Amino acid sequence: MDWHFRSRSHHCDDCESAFEDKQPYHTILFRGMESLERRDICPGCWEQKHKTEPGAMGGYISHWQGVYEVPPPPPPEAIQKDNAETLLKKLIEQNDPEHTEACFILAVMLERKRVIKNKDQVRNEDGGRMLIYEHTKSGDVFTILDPALKLAELGDVQAKVAELLEYGLNPPAADEATGEPEPVAAAVDES
Repeated sequence: MDWHFRSRSHHCDDCESAFEDKQPYHTILFRGMESLERRDICPGCWEQKHKTEPGAMGGYISHWQGVYEVPPPPPPEAIQKDNAETLLKKLIEQNDPEHTEACFILAVMLERKRVIKNKDQVRNEDGGRMLIYEHTKSGDVFTILDPALKLAELGDVQAKVAELLEYGLNPPAADEATGEPEPVAAAVDES
């Protein structure tokens, strides 16, 4: 017999009302047609339909009580593909050689997320490798120069890409003492 049950429900399996945070609920486990089945039930439905005499098992093989906790939101994605995609488009439009490495890293990130697909690669007149990408949804085609990054350069380029993703193309002015971006000053109401 397989021992695979479904996870805790987010609503009562009898009345379909959603569980609220910190609400108690009852779980019963019973034999289904092919395997063990689980049902999560609100206190009202439990009292009306499922409660039995102490010690009696009302058709189920196990019963327990729990307290529902709203699941935490999923953690934010480390790299927001929309931000990376938007940034890559802006950098391509600028056509600034200073951003060649950043464009390459962004393209690789988006390729791994299956937002773009590498369709081909060709050699340019300088002997460098040009990667041809197609956007999977829009069909837009664009080229990215492979900067032939060395492993030792990768950390600096990744830091630059992270900064571009966080601050965009117009980062805040850096504090001369620390080199860190200056915090945005909050307006103070002196009334």
